[in-house]
Amino acid sequence: MLKAFVKSRSTIYIALSVILILLLSISLNLKTKGVFFNTNKKLPIYCVDTEEKKVAISFDASWGANNTVKILDILDKYDVKATFFLLGRWVDQFPEETKEIYNRGHEIGNHSDTHPDMVGVPKTNIVKEINITDSKIENLTGEKTSLFRCPSGSYNNSVVEAVESTNHYCIQWDVDSIDWKEQGADLEFNRVMKKVKPGSIVLFHNAAIYTPENLPRIIEELKAQGYEFVTISDLIYKEEYYIDYSGKQIKK
Repeated sequence: MLKAFVKSRSTIYIALSVILILLLSISLNLKTKGVFFNTNKKLPIYCVDTEEKKVAISFDASWGANNTVKILDILDKYDVKATFFLLGRWVDQFPEETKEIYNRGHEIGNHSDTHPDMVGVPKTNIVKEINITDSKIENLTGEKTSLFRCPSGSYNNSVVEAVESTNHYCIQWDVDSIDWKEQGADLEFNRVMKKVKPGSIVLFHNAAIYTPENLPRIIEELKAQGYEFVTISDLIYKEEYYIDYSGKQIKK
């Protein structure tokens, strides 16, 4: 009886030890590798791992153009080059603004043609959306794009694979101004400044009300902190890299 009791307690201790080890293993993987059961998830580039104080400002142009020239003038004033992700239908509606962005030395990226939620779109249609927009941009600027940003930032493995098949880098962001909600200049300014770090990609929209007001403040403050502004193509690694669980691009 006593031997059976001791044996039973030993079995319980062993079982509890195994469970504890498994829990610690899962916890460690969550902290260092992302979701334990989904390590094969494909991610866009959210930011870049670098010790250099470089940051890339980006603008999505999906509707309206009333602030585009204001933004370009501000960027010229501070000698800052940015990346503009253009929707195909926006290019159709605002060809002169498209050419002006290019002529002022800024980078143009592809933002699809019609702004669908690409998670529900077949790969062939995703490729078609990208190719149509590239043709529209090339007709006005003479150059195709090498960067793509998913509409609304919506993606899955299939979307990222489709983007990569067109020889585009799939680009997200790690600092979101959420300027499209137009909640107030100070709120948007503080939201950006709290999150910027070396290698960050910042998201704005060309038609947001407070963005032209905030840009000078953000640029001046970050320059005072020693930051350099570059295009996304000048920020990211083109080869010999991997993307970690948070979307950070890391040089091998």
